[in-house]
Amino acid sequence: MRKILTSLKQRMELYRAIYCDKRTPRLARWLIALAAGYFMLPFDLIPDFIPVLVQLDDIIIVPLLLFLAYKMVPRNVYEEHYNRLYKSN
Repeated sequence: MRKILTSLKQRMELYRAIYCDKRTPRLARWLIALAAGYFMLPFDLIPDFIPVLVQLDDIIIVPLLLFLAYKMVPRNVYEEHYNRLYKSN
C-alpha cells in the first residue's frame, strides 16, 4: 500500500509540475485541471441508479483526461519533469 501511495504522490507532483510549466499547451492544462476538479467533486456526475457506471466513472474519466493531456504535452517538457522527479530518487 505504501508503494501505491508513493507512486500516486509522485504522479500528482509530475502533473502539477507539467501544469505549472509555461511550455505546456493551454488545452493540456485545462484537461489536467478538469481531471483534478472531477476527482475532487463531492458528487458523481453519473447518477447512482446506473449500477456499473457509478463505480467506473472516476476510474475511467480521470485517467482519460490525464492521458489526453499527456498526449498534448511536448515530449521534452514531460521528460524533463519526469527525470527530475523519478530519476532523483
